[in-house]
Amino acid sequence: MFQIHKKSMEWGGETLTLETGRVARQADGSVMATLGETTVHAAVTFDKKPKEGLDFFPLTVHYQEKMYAAGKIPGGFFKREARPSEKETLTSRLIDRPIRPLFVSGFKHETQVVCTVMSHDLVNDPDIVALIAASAALTLSGVPFMGPIGAARVGFKDGEYVLNPDVQDMQKLMDNPDQRLNLVIAGTSDAVMMVESEAYELSEEEMLGAVTFGHEAMQPVIDMIVALAEDAAKEPFDFTPPDRSALFAKVKALGEDAMRAAFAVRDKLERQDAIAGVRETVKAGLSEEDLADGSALKDCFKKLESAVLRGDVIAGGARIDGRDRTTVRPILSEVGVLPRTHGSSLFTRGETQALVVTTLGTGDNEQIVDALEGDWRERFLLHYNFPPYSVGETGRMGAPGRREIGHGKLAWRALQAVLPAATDFPYTIRLVSEITESNGSSSMATVCGGSLSMMDAGVPLKAPVAGVAMGLILEDDGQFAVLTDILGDEDHLGDMDFKVAGTEKGVTSLQMDIKVAGITPAIMKQALAQAKDGRLHILGEMAKALTSGRQEFSAHAPRIETMQINPDKIREVIGSGGKVIRGIVEESGAKVDINDEGLIKLASPDAACIEKARELINSIVAEPEVNKIYRGKVVKIMDFGAFVNYFGKRDGLVHVSQMTNERGANPKDLVKEGQEVRVKLLGFDDRGKTRLSMKVVDQETGEEIVREKEEG
Repeated sequence: MFQIHKKSMEWGGETLTLETGRVARQADGSVMATLGETTVHAAVTFDKKPKEGLDFFPLTVHYQEKMYAAGKIPGGFFKREARPSEKETLTSRLIDRPIRPLFVSGFKHETQVVCTVMSHDLVNDPDIVALIAASAALTLSGVPFMGPIGAARVGFKDGEYVLNPDVQDMQKLMDNPDQRLNLVIAGTSDAVMMVESEAYELSEEEMLGAVTFGHEAMQPVIDMIVALAEDAAKEPFDFTPPDRSALFAKVKALGEDAMRAAFAVRDKLERQDAIAGVRETVKAGLSEEDLADGSALKDCFKKLESAVLRGDVIAGGARIDGRDRTTVRPILSEVGVLPRTHGSSLFTRGETQALVVTTLGTGDNEQIVDALEGDWRERFLLHYNFPPYSVGETGRMGAPGRREIGHGKLAWRALQAVLPAATDFPYTIRLVSEITESNGSSSMATVCGGSLSMMDAGVPLKAPVAGVAMGLILEDDGQFAVLTDILGDEDHLGDMDFKVAGTEKGVTSLQMDIKVAGITPAIMKQALAQAKDGRLHILGEMAKALTSGRQEFSAHAPRIETMQINPDKIREVIGSGGKVIRGIVEESGAKVDINDEGLIKLASPDAACIEKARELINSIVAEPEVNKIYRGKVVKIMDFGAFVNYFGKRDGLVHVSQMTNERGANPKDLVKEGQEVRVKLLGFDDRGKTRLSMKVVDQETGEEIVREKEEG
C-alpha cells in the first residue's frame, strides 16, 4: 500500500529522519521530519494553473502546533486549537522568508505549505524541524523551487557556538546568563537566505561567526534532502517563465528618463505621485495588446523602477533622497510627549515616525502563555501597530496581521536584552508602538522609541538600544552597494533587508532576509560594520533626549515593592479561601501578589499603603525578638496582671510585678482595656508563654529605663 522512502543521519547529537510515502499521499509533496522525538509533518500543494492578474507570488505558509504533541489539552474555555498563537505566526514567517525568493521568477500559481507539529519532546524546538520538513516537501513536490534549503539554531556559551541547543536553554535567555545567543539561520548550499536572532551584546565578529557556523552546520541536512529527492521526487512541473522582454523594452523606451526624474523627487508622497504619472504616460504610448495583460505590465514597471534606482546607486550617484550610502536621515528624539502615560517618546527619523508608550503594571498584568513547552508568565510585552494612514493610504483596520506581530517581536528581541532583572524591577512592562509615519524600517524606529519611552518611565535599562536597517544592491557582475538606513523603495527594489539593533557595547538583535543568492561573508561583514557606525550615530542623537532611566516615576504609575517570606508561611498569609490576604488588601489599600517561592509584590501609588501592607504581612510571618520593645494594646485585665496584644495577633501577659514597682497594686488601677502601652519582650517561660514588662519602658518615649546598680 505504501511506497516509503526514508533517510536518517546523526546531527547535533540527535537523529534526524526524513520520511515520505506514508502520510498525506495526495499532496504534491509530503514529508515527516523527526529530530529526537520532535516530529513535524509538512505538506505542499500548488495549483496547476496560474492565478491571473497577480503581480505577486501567491504563497501561503501555515505552521500549526497541536497540543497533543506534548500530551496537553488546550487551556481556556474552548478545548480546541483556534487562532494562531504568536509562536505559530512567527514560525510561519520564519519558513516563508527563506523559501519565497527561491521560487522561479514569474511563477504565479497559488502554493500552500502546511507544517503541523505532531510530537514534541520538549528538547528540540519544532521550528527548525518545520523548516527542514518544508524544504524537503517542496523539493519532492515538483514545484519550480530552486532549493533545497537547510536550517539550524545556534547558541553561544563560554565563547563556543552550540548547534541546536535545547528548548530549555533558549527560553528566557535574560534569566540564563550562560546563554548569550539564540540565532536561527536558513540557506542553500551556497548562500545564507535568512537570519533571525536574539543576542546579549555580542560583537559584530561574534554574530558573523555564528552565521558562518550555522551555515556550515546545515550542509549535511541539505545533502540528505537531495538524497531523498533522488529517490522520491516527482517530475518537475512544466513551467516556463513568460518572456516579457519585448514589452519591457517598450516600457523602458517610453519611461526611463521620466522615471529617473520621478525618483529624483525627494518627498515620498510627491515622488509616488510622480511615479504614478510616469506609469500613466507609458500606458498612453502602449497598444491595446500591450495593455491587455495587467500583471505583465506591473512586472515591467517594477523592473524599470528597480533598474533606475539600482543603476544610479551602483554608478555612485546619490540615493533617492539625496543621501550617500552611509548617511542616516535626520533624527529628532522627544520624550514625555503624553501627559497621563507612565512613559512616552516620539522618535522621528526622516519620514519614519514611531510614538511609543510605556505602561507599568503589577504581576496581575503578566501575560500567561499556554505553549507546548508548558505555561509561563511574560512580564515584558511589546505591541506594534501599523495603521494605513502611516503611509498616506486608506486600508483595513482590525486585528494585527503577521507583519505587525513579526515587527513587534523583532523590536521585543532587541530591547529585552537590556531589561533589569525582575528581582530588581518587579514591574510588568508593556510597550505600544504606534507607527504614525513610515518610509523605511519602522521596526527599528520602534526599538529606538521603545528604549527612550522606557527610560522616560523610569525603567533602569542596562543601556540604551538603537536599531538601523541596511540594504544591498548586488549586480550580476559582482558590483555591490551597502546602504545605511534604507527607504521603503530601497527595501522593495533591493536585494537584502538587514536589520541590526544593539547598544554601544554590542548587538542585541539581528534579522536578515536575502532576496538573491551570492551574499558573501565579505558583504555581510561590511554591512555589519556599516550598521555599527549607523547605530552609534543614532544612539548619539537619542542621547540628546535621555541617556538613562529617570529617577522618579510618573505620578500615575504604580509603586511596587517586594518582600521575601519563608515559603512555609504562604498559607498563613493567604488564609482559608484567601480570607487573610483579602483582609490585608482591604485594610492597607495596596495590591498584594504572592508567588510560590514566597516573593510578595506590594503595589500602590501611595507609599503609606505599601508600608501598611508590609506591616500586616510581617505581623503574620515575622517572629518577635526577645529584648525588643513593642507598642501594644491591652486586651484583657486580670487580678494578677494584663494581657497585651503586642505583635500582630500575638498576646502576652504583663504580670502585675512587671507593671509597677509598687507592692500590692491592682492592675485595674494601672491600665484600662484598649489602652496603648509599650512593653519589652523578656522572653518565654518553660511552657512557651510570653513574658512582657511595662515597668522597664518609659511609657511616654518608648525608651528602655536603665537603672544603675546600687553600690554596697
